[in-house]
Amino acid sequence: MKSLNQLVLGSLLLVVLATSCNKKADFTYNYYTVDGAPAYDLISKHLNLNDSPASYEVVLPKHITGRGLSARKVDDNKAVLGRVLFWDSKLSKDGKISCGSCHAPNKAFGDNVAFSKGITDRATTRNSIALASVLNFSAYYGTDINGFGAVPFFWDNRAGTVALQSTGSLTNPNEMGMQMHEVVDQVKAQEYYKPLFNAAFGNTEVTQDRILDAVANFVNALGSHKSRFDIETDKIAGEYNWGFDYRQNYASFTQSENNGKRLYIDKCGSCHGATFAAPQKLMANNGLEGNNPSDKGVGGVTQKKEEYGMFKVPTLRNITRSAPYMHDGRFNTLEEVLEHYSTNMKYNDNLSYEFKGTNNTVKKITLTAQDKVDLIAFLSTLEDFQLPLDKRFDDPFKK
Repeated sequence: MKSLNQLVLGSLLLVVLATSCNKKADFTYNYYTVDGAPAYDLISKHLNLNDSPASYEVVLPKHITGRGLSARKVDDNKAVLGRVLFWDSKLSKDGKISCGSCHAPNKAFGDNVAFSKGITDRATTRNSIALASVLNFSAYYGTDINGFGAVPFFWDNRAGTVALQSTGSLTNPNEMGMQMHEVVDQVKAQEYYKPLFNAAFGNTEVTQDRILDAVANFVNALGSHKSRFDIETDKIAGEYNWGFDYRQNYASFTQSENNGKRLYIDKCGSCHGATFAAPQKLMANNGLEGNNPSDKGVGGVTQKKEEYGMFKVPTLRNITRSAPYMHDGRFNTLEEVLEHYSTNMKYNDNLSYEFKGTNNTVKKITLTAQDKVDLIAFLSTLEDFQLPLDKRFDDPFKK
């Protein structure tokens, strides 16, 4: 009799556990809802998204956080929504161009042409900046979260926040060609956005601010910090590394890579960032043109003559995957870039002080043939091979 009671109790326990597991499965499946009803089918018809949001937590390398730099918290639901908005070509005038059209994962989230194609095959006026050149956007980009002195957006630094940058791209007549009210209307018209907005904001209301907020969360989750350089540095630096010397030899690096690392720190780091976190300078003039540049850069925005020919100083992560180079894509290879700094810089009144010699001359960067080989060898260690494979950032639309 006792054995029979134990058998009955055991069976009941299995039923309770099974019911509990089923409820958990139902809850997971019904994560996306509209008006309380399951709505994942509205998503799955159009998008390759999980039935609950992926984590967009950003974990920076120890050699970066040890210097006091940190990433802001990302809202997973908003980031998922932002990912869909980033890749949605319906948000362009001809329905063919998305943000991702000019920022492909396998091209360091940039493009491989000097000027990308916007709506109706119009050419953009500047080279697409590779988003994967950045360690992490939330760590030092955007005046809204990082205050005065934060790195701004675009080659001419005209946008202080992701929202302004996104608005600029969506409304640029050579890029996506929309008005923001048209973007809002298009989002409202797509059924897959309702459950995504409900998860991100608690209801399905679509507004311009909500769209830009979602895109900002997605962009702030982006970044490149899993390169061989980062992995090897973390092995040596540890967590408390404010005084860590990046110039030291890494046992896992070749002699050429170690030499290139020192050359980068000594000859490039004063502008592009010697600690591989953020750029040292927000803008510079590197002698691409003389006193009458065809593109005035920052000066074209500020209307300050002393800023004519000044452009954003990017960080160089994934630079081996982001050719062509400079704001106008004039250099097809890193060899051409180094040749420019070695022999071809042009003097102009706004030339950055690092390059100014005496009596209106250019102070070029002296590099031997082997130096150039070593620099490129080191820059290759900054490539993040994992980022292009990260499904959280790729195109979610079903073809």
